[in-house]
Amino acid sequence: MKVLGLSFDYHDAAAALVVDGVPVAAAPEERFSRLKHDRRLPARAIAFCLDRAGLKAQDLDAVVFYEKPFRKLSRILAGAVSTFPSSGALFRRAMGAWIDERLWVGPRIESALGVSSDRILYCEHHLSHAASAFLCSPYDAAATLTVDGVGEWATAAIGRGRRAGPGGPFDLSLDVELRYPHSLGLLYSAFTAYLGFEVNEGEYKVMGLAPYGTPRYADQVRGMIEPFADGSFRLDLDWFAFHRDPARSFSKRFEEAFGPARAPGTGDPAGDKRLCDVAASVQLVCEELMLGLAREAHRRTGSPNLCLAGGVALNAVSNARLLRETPFESIWIQPAGGDAGGALGAALYAAHALGSSPARYEMKRADLGPEHSDADASAALKAAGLPFVELRGEEDLCDRVSGLLADGKVVGWHQGRSEWGPRSLGQRSILADPRPAEMKDTVNAKIKFRELYRPFAPSICAGAAAEWFDLPGSPAPDPYRFMLATAKTRDDRRDRLAAVTHVDGSSRVQTIDPAQSPLFHRLAAAVGRRIGAPAVLNTSFNLKGEPIVETPADAVATFLASGMDALAVGPFLTTGRPQNPKPRRQTWESSKTPPDALGW
Repeated sequence: MKVLGLSFDYHDAAAALVVDGVPVAAAPEERFSRLKHDRRLPARAIAFCLDRAGLKAQDLDAVVFYEKPFRKLSRILAGAVSTFPSSGALFRRAMGAWIDERLWVGPRIESALGVSSDRILYCEHHLSHAASAFLCSPYDAAATLTVDGVGEWATAAIGRGRRAGPGGPFDLSLDVELRYPHSLGLLYSAFTAYLGFEVNEGEYKVMGLAPYGTPRYADQVRGMIEPFADGSFRLDLDWFAFHRDPARSFSKRFEEAFGPARAPGTGDPAGDKRLCDVAASVQLVCEELMLGLAREAHRRTGSPNLCLAGGVALNAVSNARLLRETPFESIWIQPAGGDAGGALGAALYAAHALGSSPARYEMKRADLGPEHSDADASAALKAAGLPFVELRGEEDLCDRVSGLLADGKVVGWHQGRSEWGPRSLGQRSILADPRPAEMKDTVNAKIKFRELYRPFAPSICAGAAAEWFDLPGSPAPDPYRFMLATAKTRDDRRDRLAAVTHVDGSSRVQTIDPAQSPLFHRLAAAVGRRIGAPAVLNTSFNLKGEPIVETPADAVATFLASGMDALAVGPFLTTGRPQNPKPRRQTWESSKTPPDALGW
């Protein structure tokens, strides 16, 4: 059974291929197009998935879209009617997009892949999210909780899953849902826009800004919400505009209560106490609402296990509280929690619903993207005129790179298959010494070209993590493997991890399992022998506003456009610079010859 899952048309388009119940490839379109949050039909990601499995589109048993377009359209129409005439502009904009392309999802897939309409299926949005978590988890039975902005109608859903071995029973259902416009994701996004950040992009900036403030506006935020005993809630829509205005998320009443909104790109929000306090307040309320939903999921199901997905599942601070403050004994979170992850969930759900004996799968690693040959790496370095050396095996590579990191150098690290999800986990990473506090400013200002308040994550050998961080269990729960939860740096270790400890003493920790990530673990261990802490500062290999690098050529171009000191691509290491650097940062939008529908 060969099933291709797709998500596109809104943001973070992606493709995922599942063969006999096991994911063999998955990637977001942005990694190939170089267009951040690319929403278009993911032709290049599809091509990669098929090529990875040695298949043609005609070999597929099913192609599954991650939501049901006509159900989504019914919600948009109903919303426009209920708020007319104030929603007139929103209605015109939405209908323009639907008439142009979104009504024609099936025919567009048929045209792009050359498959017949009877092989094109549709999976409900939140069911796709739930499947992306449950069917990648280690559990035979679990509660599911999915929380995001909005799918078709649902903004959050509680369900339950059950599965056995090949050929055994399978069931995944959503028992209850919260419906638009009452949405935790849209509440958080309204504050994202108010604070001057881009919606669906800047929510993690709000999370990073929150520790600089105190939640003195929390009661005002709670006043926007009518909570219920079962964890559900209603938003007071007088505070918001997302349901009627295509250009604004919040109303005039919002600014009257919290003060003027920050204009995008102006000033340093971390230097404005009011804005920091607003961020702290909405973050706290988000955590409280997530705790309420999770406790209701436990009450309804009685399961000791929880599977979490949806865009709000990427809020690492909230996730840490779920691990510590809910009755669940174990929590598993999909690394690609947003819309991209829906492509994988749709494919997995169809594989189990349609397949006669899908394999039992557990996602222990998140590297489902492309890998590139040593020849590609060598060619990219030569094309840029960079001097480089070829190192003799992994031990030599880790020894050289750990020496550079211990000497205060910043190193680009491009190894193996790329990660699935928005976190760099040691395949497409920028690495640095986690000790000196000034390293955070160096990487933010000279490498990433982004706001100085933004924190960085520590990646640490799993066996040593509990010595350095206050983790909720030993070994650390699975979310830490994928950098999906925060933990406090231990008081007596903070000065030795100053670059990766946030202003509130927390860190978004990644634990490195030696069996699952042997090369990255070997590097962190080598760093530990030099600096006394088996950890590295780890951030995504990209510059501000760009997708994470995919190819060696992307890595070289980003290296040349930044202040990185060294670049390790496969077995090759460069610490030099060409005499006349000419980095190529081409996107398909600027190319005169775009690829074929399924070509590169």
